[in-house]
Amino acid sequence: MQNPLSYLEGLKQKGINLGLGPISRLLDRLGNPQNKYKTVLVGGTNGKGSTAAILSSILASEGMKVGLYTSPHLCDFRERIRINGCMIPEDTLCALIDKVQEEIREDVTYFEFATALAFLYFSLCEVDMAIVEVGMGGRLDATNLAYPEVSIITNISMEHQKYLGNNLKSITGEKGGIIKKGGVCVTAARGRKVLDTLEEICRQRKAVLYRTGRDIRIRRSGKGSFSYYGINKLYSGLSLSLAGRHQIENAALALAAIEVLTAKGVSVSDTSVVEGLRDVRWEGRLELVSRNPGIVVDGAHNPAGISSLCNALMTDFSYRRLIVMFGVLRDKDYAGMLKKLLPLVDKLVLTKPKVERAACTEDLLSVASLHHGHIEVVDDSVEALARARFLAGTDDLVCVTGSLYLVGEIKKHLCLGLPENRFL
Repeated sequence: MQNPLSYLEGLKQKGINLGLGPISRLLDRLGNPQNKYKTVLVGGTNGKGSTAAILSSILASEGMKVGLYTSPHLCDFRERIRINGCMIPEDTLCALIDKVQEEIREDVTYFEFATALAFLYFSLCEVDMAIVEVGMGGRLDATNLAYPEVSIITNISMEHQKYLGNNLKSITGEKGGIIKKGGVCVTAARGRKVLDTLEEICRQRKAVLYRTGRDIRIRRSGKGSFSYYGINKLYSGLSLSLAGRHQIENAALALAAIEVLTAKGVSVSDTSVVEGLRDVRWEGRLELVSRNPGIVVDGAHNPAGISSLCNALMTDFSYRRLIVMFGVLRDKDYAGMLKKLLPLVDKLVLTKPKVERAACTEDLLSVASLHHGHIEVVDDSVEALARARFLAGTDDLVCVTGSLYLVGEIKKHLCLGLPENRFL
C-alpha cells in the first residue's frame, strides 16, 4: 500500500479545481465534520495567515481549544493543521490520510484533500473554534463549505487573474463569496471598486459589513504599540509581537472578529486579548532567523506584500546595507515586486525556489537589470544564501523574499523547523 504522505504529495499533480462539487461530496461521506464546531474564515490577498494566527493566539489565551488551518506550509505539511500551536502528529496525519482516502470516489486536489483532513481532525479533537485561512479565492474555495461565525477579508488586490478574473470587481466578487447570508464580515479592504462590490454583496445577502477606517480604527503610539477603537470596544496600550506596521492592521481585524464573537456569546477577556497579541508568533513573515549578519525572511509574493515589506525594512530594522535574495513563482507580478523593492537594495541576488512554478532567473534578470546595477544570479537557493551572506558585513541585513516556498527552503536549510509545543 502506498505511503500516506507519498499519496498526499502525489495529489499536487491534480492542479487546481475551482468548484465545490467533489469536496462537498467527500465531506458528506466524512459526516460533514466542518459543521461540528464554530469557524472563522479568513480570506483576502495579503495578511490572511498573520490575521488567523493573531486571532488563534487570543482565543487560545482564553483557554479555548483552537484549530488553525493555513497554507502553504514552510517546512512541513503538518504546519497547516494545528491545535493551540501544536502541529498534527505525524501518526495521526497518516491515519487520517488513509481514512479520507477510503472515501474518495472522484478526483480531488491537494488543497481539497488537505482541507478535508483539517476539518476532520478538528472534529475528532472536538475543538471549540477553528480559524480557517481561505485558499486562492473564496466563493469556490474548499474552505467555503464551513459556515463561519464571522468572515474576515484582509485586503484585496490583483492576483490569480487566470482563475479569479482580470479586474478588481471580479476578484472581489470571488473573495467576497465567503460572506454568508445573514452573516458578518470585517475587512481592511480599500478602494472604491472593492468596497462597492463588498457592500453590494452584503446588501444582497443581508449581511453586516464592518470596515477599518470607518467602524474600526487604530492609533499607533510607539514601536509595536497601539490603541484600538472598535465597533463597541476600546483597547489602549496594546503591544503586538509581530514586526511590521501592517501587522497592527491585521491585529485590528482579529480584534474586530473577537468583538463579533463575543456578541454571539463567546467569552474573551481583556487579559486574553493582551496576552494573545503579546505572545503570537507567525513564521516566515518579517522573521529574523540569524544575526551577524542579520537575515530576515518574508514571504511577500505580490506588489502589495512587497510594499508592506519595504515599509518595515525602512522603519523596523537598522542596517548599513541591504542585500536582498529574491526568488518568485512565474505567475506572480515579479516586475511590479522588483520595481517597488529595488530602490532600497544595495545588492541583489536572484535565485529560484525548488518548485515547478518557479520563475527562471533569466527572466528576473531581464526585469531587475532595468532598475539596478548590482545583481548576481545563483540558481540554487542554498548557494544563493551563502553568496548573500558572503556579500554582507556584520552591520548589513540580508532579506530573503519573493515566495513562501523560497522562505521555507531557507528555513529548512538553517535548521529552523517549527517547534512542536509553542503557539505560532
